[in-house]
Amino acid sequence: MDLESRRRAIRPLLDEIKPVDALASYYAFYHPERKTSLILYPPAANVAQGYIALSRTGMDLFRPLLTMRLPLDDQIAAAELVQTALPENAPAILIAPEDHAPLLKAFFDVQSEEKLHILVLDRGRYQPVINVLVTDEKTPDGHPRFVIRARQNENRVVASASINWQTPIFAEISVFTESDQRRQGWGRSVTAALSQYILDGGRTPLYVVGENNHPSRKLAESSGFVDLGIRQVLLQVTRSHIP
Repeated sequence: MDLESRRRAIRPLLDEIKPVDALASYYAFYHPERKTSLILYPPAANVAQGYIALSRTGMDLFRPLLTMRLPLDDQIAAAELVQTALPENAPAILIAPEDHAPLLKAFFDVQSEEKLHILVLDRGRYQPVINVLVTDEKTPDGHPRFVIRARQNENRVVASASINWQTPIFAEISVFTESDQRRQGWGRSVTAALSQYILDGGRTPLYVVGENNHPSRKLAESSGFVDLGIRQVLLQVTRSHIP
């Protein structure tokens, strides 16, 4: 099966208009074809019961990013998927729904684990922020990037907001503020600028934050993002032996 046929086969497993499936939908349906492999269960099904997407990303040049929907009620099928997708002892980065974690820990040796909270912009709570220090520019992949540069050194970016990925429905925001430049409203300024750009394009901004990253969560909430209870796990792993 070609990639497009595989994508059609997993469509029933994802609802790309729902925030809970937004990231998985991007890597399954919109990540560049040359950087995407889809493993299905059953392997040649017209309608799959589960899948794993292997994506080459800028996150790590040597480890693929795996996103998935495993058949949680069929451990044998899930094991077959994992064995087909990744050789034993191969390293990877996984992002999956929280309910996948117990099964993933049976198939992988976990080096690190982080719980992610997915926040969604509430348009009723969003308020534009006017800050003349914010400038916009393009990233190498053509996405916008809103930045604030140090007044003393224009080559130094002290705050920035960019798009990690986007689908026709959603776009995930990534925000950076230098630690010694916080509490000046700059993170909120670049976040608001990028949120407005995404809204103007007809998409809904998403904000992903680690469970223990309280400053980032506070920034998201002050910018109009709300927690709908969507949880995912980010795992750095090595595929273990599966009997």
